[in-house]
Amino acid sequence: MKESQSYCGILLIIGRSNVGKSTLFNRLLGKKLSIITSKPHTTRHCILGIHTEGMYQAVYMDTPGLHINGEEKCNSLIKNNIYDYLNYVNLIIFIVEGTRWMQNDIMIVNKLRNINIPVLLVVNKIDHIYDRSFLLPHLKFLSQQMNFIEIIPISAKTGVNIDLLIKIVRKYLPKANHKFPKEYLTDRSNYFIVSEIIREKLMRFLGAELPYSINVEIEQFLIKKNDSCHIYALIVVDQLSQKKIVIGKKGKKIKIIGTEARKDIEEIFKKTIYLTLWVKVKSKFIDIDKYLQC
Repeated sequence: MKESQSYCGILLIIGRSNVGKSTLFNRLLGKKLSIITSKPHTTRHCILGIHTEGMYQAVYMDTPGLHINGEEKCNSLIKNNIYDYLNYVNLIIFIVEGTRWMQNDIMIVNKLRNINIPVLLVVNKIDHIYDRSFLLPHLKFLSQQMNFIEIIPISAKTGVNIDLLIKIVRKYLPKANHKFPKEYLTDRSNYFIVSEIIREKLMRFLGAELPYSINVEIEQFLIKKNDSCHIYALIVVDQLSQKKIVIGKKGKKIKIIGTEARKDIEEIFKKTIYLTLWVKVKSKFIDIDKYLQC
């Protein structure tokens, strides 16, 4: 019996900071994998997400935002986020924001013109455009910037035109065996996924008080016989003075961070989660277990 044809390809999602790359990434996967906040530079690493449906397997790569302050910096960031993957990528998804066309967008598109890979332009956040009479002229302007294979206005937040985007993506998936089993969502470890979820809640609930250098380390990830999962995580900060910011008055801040993180972790892993957080300051530990059992 002849095997059915399969299609598989790698798609690189790029754009400047806060244009909605991670929101689109999660929407395309149908699950929340990449963290989302309004704070610039939320995504620190390239995150790989796998969406398999029938004969199609699309492997998306969510990249850190390109916040470019000069030509030299632009070259470095483009190289790190694109050139390293040129031998593997089948399609580049370049995201811009509504009717805004920024200097960073110009510098990115100048580099994309010299890359021999199809580029799909996605105009995100059209739900934020209150006067739609501006949209059509702007799309015409964008079409003149380079030879995009298509330009698609979408709302990653509400799902507008996502089905159309998926159909176009499938046209650029080459005939190939699937690279991952169909149940795989990412190549990242459970430790990485959990640490990113906790970091997202820290960014969301600490806001401007959050130190940029804050990090999360998963010490243990234990699955018990009753299929519950016990996770022990360290929140690492640079200075002792930052511990009060993270913990909050009488532990209230860290309590809500842990509670909200646990809910998202349970949604992803479909298990009962017991999450314990500590704060680590340099080589010293502040044990806040008495404040938190989520």
